[in-house]
Amino acid sequence: MKITILVDNNTIIDQYYGGEPAVSYFIECDGQRYLFDAGYSDLLLRNAEKMKIDLLDLTAVIISHGHDDHVRGLQYLAALRKAQAPDTKKPLLVGHAAAFLPKRAGGLAIGSPLTDEELGQTFSLQLGRGVQQLSENLIFLGEVPRSGQWEQPAPIGEVFAGGCWQPDFVWDDSALVYKGAQGLVIITGCSHAGICNIIEYAKKVSGDDRVQDVIGGFHLLQAPAAKLAMTKDYLKELNPQVVHAGHCTDFQAKCQLAGVVNLQEIGVGMILQYD
Repeated sequence: MKITILVDNNTIIDQYYGGEPAVSYFIECDGQRYLFDAGYSDLLLRNAEKMKIDLLDLTAVIISHGHDDHVRGLQYLAALRKAQAPDTKKPLLVGHAAAFLPKRAGGLAIGSPLTDEELGQTFSLQLGRGVQQLSENLIFLGEVPRSGQWEQPAPIGEVFAGGCWQPDFVWDDSALVYKGAQGLVIITGCSHAGICNIIEYAKKVSGDDRVQDVIGGFHLLQAPAAKLAMTKDYLKELNPQVVHAGHCTDFQAKCQLAGVVNLQEIGVGMILQYD
């Protein structure tokens, strides 16, 4: 499997790509081409063009959850497909069944600018709460059980579900797991479900306890000391080969995690490869 970082908060020096507080990864796996999240703006298109990555030739777009820093870029990808490849086969759009419900916080819309119906004009929707086997070695986890006592989340704004606005616990948050020869590679967007919960569920679904890498946002932003300490203890015991924490993992959390795991930089333009 090969992952190219198209969008992240940080960029890599001497690469000269753009960054924004968002996520989008281009994944090549088992002969298929996937886009994991779409960032906030049209930056994924501009970076992909510079990297010579063809976003019109995708097997599927996979959405980690429905916040706008992960799905807002879909409108630009959809417009590109309509303009340049209107008659080609629609790529799959994989995500949780609730990923495209309206979301708001502080009076502002923070969800997808496109509805399920609008997205269905460009993509073949494959939305559900269960596990989805995308290829021989790549799995979408669906709704992640939240069993870790220190990872029970507070709501982030509200979601319009069941005919009313209600606190949003981001139940649509999910992740990918790649079953590699040397163990698992777990790919997250924001880890609202809890990074430790996600890792445990990935191990259960895949039937493998070995972890090569955990890459993505860990949602450790000004995390309470107790939560950060327990996350550190968990990762120390897990002992992954490497960890690439980005996006919504703040500097303090990275410093703390670097004391217990092999924490590496992540940024736009990086290419990561796994057996």
